[in-house]
Amino acid sequence: MTCGPVSPVSPGGPVHGTWEPHPAARWEDAFLSGNGHHGALVFGDPNADRVIVTHHTLVRPTGPHPGPPRLAGRLRELQDRLLAGDAAAAEEFTDGRELHWVRAFHPAFQLRLDRPDGDTRDYRRAVDFTSGEVTARTGDWTSRLFVSRADDVLVHEIAGPGLDLRVRLDHQLAGAPLGLGVGNGVLRTPEGAVLSLRAGYPNSDLAYTGVTLAVVDGGRTTLTPPGVRVTGAGSVLLLTRVRRHTGELDAVAETRALRDLAAGYDTLLARHLTAHRTAYTRVTLDLAADPAERALPGSELLKRPRSPALLERLFAAGRYHLLSASGHHPPRLTGLWTGEWNTAWSGALTYDANLNLQTASAACAALPEVTEAHAALVQRQLPDWRDNAREVFGARGVVAPGHSDGESGHSYHFSRAYPLHLWTAGADWLLKPLVDHDETHGGRDPRTAAALAEVAEFYEDFLTRADHDGHLVVVPSYSPENRPANASWGAVNAAMDLSAARHALRTAAAYHPERADRWHALADRLPPHRVNADGALAEWAWPGLDDSYDHRHLSHLYGVWPLDEINPYDTPALAAAAHRALALRGPENDSAHGHLHHALIAARLRDRDRVTAALARVLEGDFFHASLMSAHYPHRDVYNADAAHTLPALLIEALVQSTPDRLVLLPAPPCPRGALHGVRTRFGAELDLTWTPEGATALLRPRRTHRVELRTSSGAEMLDLVAGEDRVLTLGAR
Repeated sequence: MTCGPVSPVSPGGPVHGTWEPHPAARWEDAFLSGNGHHGALVFGDPNADRVIVTHHTLVRPTGPHPGPPRLAGRLRELQDRLLAGDAAAAEEFTDGRELHWVRAFHPAFQLRLDRPDGDTRDYRRAVDFTSGEVTARTGDWTSRLFVSRADDVLVHEIAGPGLDLRVRLDHQLAGAPLGLGVGNGVLRTPEGAVLSLRAGYPNSDLAYTGVTLAVVDGGRTTLTPPGVRVTGAGSVLLLTRVRRHTGELDAVAETRALRDLAAGYDTLLARHLTAHRTAYTRVTLDLAADPAERALPGSELLKRPRSPALLERLFAAGRYHLLSASGHHPPRLTGLWTGEWNTAWSGALTYDANLNLQTASAACAALPEVTEAHAALVQRQLPDWRDNAREVFGARGVVAPGHSDGESGHSYHFSRAYPLHLWTAGADWLLKPLVDHDETHGGRDPRTAAALAEVAEFYEDFLTRADHDGHLVVVPSYSPENRPANASWGAVNAAMDLSAARHALRTAAAYHPERADRWHALADRLPPHRVNADGALAEWAWPGLDDSYDHRHLSHLYGVWPLDEINPYDTPALAAAAHRALALRGPENDSAHGHLHHALIAARLRDRDRVTAALARVLEGDFFHASLMSAHYPHRDVYNADAAHTLPALLIEALVQSTPDRLVLLPAPPCPRGALHGVRTRFGAELDLTWTPEGATALLRPRRTHRVELRTSSGAEMLDLVAGEDRVLTLGAR
C-alpha cells in the first residue's frame, strides 16, 4: 500500500460519501439511509425508482415466543456426567423441543416511483455520509432522500419541471408470505394525497401499516388506486412512516402527524443535521490517499483493494452505516436494511460474536448513540435473562441468549451443534461495551452497575463445583460456536467462560465496593488458562479436551480482545500462547467476521503482518457491495453488516489502543502515514494522531487528571495528564 503526503480532512481530504454513475440494479447495491428506527434502501432510477422501507421492529411473528427450557432440576446430573468424562452428556440437556429460530426481520414495502422515459444523460447517484442524504440526478430531474433523526420520518423529494410521476406503495418483495393480508388506500388531501398500506401477518393479530403523505407543488394530482399520479408539478415531497401494531392503526392520527411535518425538505433536513452531522463528524481518518482515487465511484474504488482511498471510504462508510442502523436497537446482522423476507439467519441480533464486533468502535470512535441503543436493548431484555438463569441453571442473576429478534431475550435455540442455552459468558460479553463507555466518559451508568451485580449473583450460584486442586469449574461450558476435537459442544472450562466469569466478578466488584471482597474471592478461585502441547492458549482449560483449530470464531481469545486480561505488557507468556493460538486458527468458511475478529486480536498482540493479511483477505475477497455495505462471505454472498461496521474499529485498534491506565500508539498501523482525529480513550482523553515513517505526533486533550502508561515501539513511559491541559507527544521513527 503506497501513501502520499498527509492532506487535511477538508478541503482535499477523504471523501465523506460515495457515488455511482448508474442506478442500483440489485437491492444490495441500493444506497442506504437510516435513523436507527426507519431505514431506506434507495435505487435511484430516474424513470423507475424504488425505495425499500424498513423498520427495526419488523419481525415476522411465528406463534408465541418460546421460553427457556426448564432444565435446572437436571443440572447437577449433567455436571456429574461431564466431570466424569461423558463427553456427549450435554447433547441430552434439552427438553426435547425442535430447533426454534428467532423471528425473522423483514422489509415493510417499497415506494414505487415511475415516470415516462426521460433524459438519463449525465446520471449520478450519491450518498453523503455527513448528512445521511441519498441523491440522484440526471438532466433536470433530481431526487433527494434522508431519514430524519429529529422527526423519525423518511423525507423524499423529487423535483423537475412539468413532473409526471406515478407513486404507490407495494408490499411485493422477495419472499413475502402468500398469506399476508394487504390492504391499500389512497385519499386526496389539501397537500396532494395520502397513500397507506396495511399488512396483517398470517395467523396473527399483529400488523404493520405504512403511511405516505404526498405534498405536491403545482400541477395536478389524480387518484389512481392503489396509487396516485402527479402531472405538471414542480416537485413532490413524500413523508413516510411505518408502525407495527395490534388491531387497527389510527390512520387519521398518523396522517395528521405527517401533515404537521409538511414544512419543506430543507427545513426538515436542517433539524435532522443537528443530530446526525454532530455524531458523524466527531472522528475522521485521513490516509493521505491519491486525490484521483478519492474521486472514483465506490464500485471502481473497490477494484483497488490496496488503495488507501478505499480504506478511508470504508472507514467513513462504516461509521455512517453504524450510526444510521443504531437507535431502537443496535444493528442486526443486516444493520437496519434488507430487501427480502428470507433474511439470512433471520436478520437477528446475534450476540455470541457479531453484535459486539459491529459495535466495537462505539466508545473509541465517539458514537454514544450506538452505545445507548445497545444499553436500551439490554435493559428491555433483562427480565428474560433472569428467566434463563432461573430455568436453565436454577440461579439468581442473568444469562444472555446467543441471539435475539430484538423482542425476546429468552434462550431457546438448541441443536446438537449450537447448544446456545449452555453459553454463560454472554452477559459479560454484552455488558463489556457499556463498561468501556463508562470508562471513556468517566461515570458509572446505574443501569450498567445493576446489571453487573446480577451477572455476579449468577456466578455466585452457578460456580459450585471444584476440581481436585480446589479451582472452581465452569460446567457445563460452551465456546461459541466450536467444539473440542474429541468431545461434543457442551464441555468444561471453555476459555471464554473463564475470562468472562473473572471479568464480570472483578468489574462488578469495582462498581459495588460493598460486595467486592466476596466477588474478588470467587474470581480468585477460577482456574488459570491452559497452554496446550502446541504452545497455544487452549480453547478449553479442562485437561484432555483437544483444540479444533479451523473455525471462524475466536471466542477463546476473549481475554486478549476486547478484554485486557492477556496482553504483551503484563502477561507476556500468556500473550505468546494467545499469539500461537491465533496463528494456528484457520479461516474455516471465510466469513468476514472471522477475518476481522482475527485482525482485532492481532492488533492487541502488536502483530502488524497478521493484521495486514486478515484485512487484505476482506478487501481482496469481494466482500463489499457498491453500497459499501458488506457481505458475510466472499464474492458478495449473503448481505451482512459485520465487515462494514467492524472495519472502523479495526483501523482504530491498529493505531490507538487504551485501557483506564494505558495508552498504546501505533501497535500495527495499516498505512505508513496518516491522521486520525477525535478518538476517545478509556482514561478520559480525546486524541488526535498523525504519523509518517519519520515519526508521529499525538495531541491529548484530557478531561480527567490521571497517570497513564504510554506504550510505543520504543518502550514505555509514564504520563501525568491534567484535566483541561493539552499534552503533545512526539514519537521518533518506528
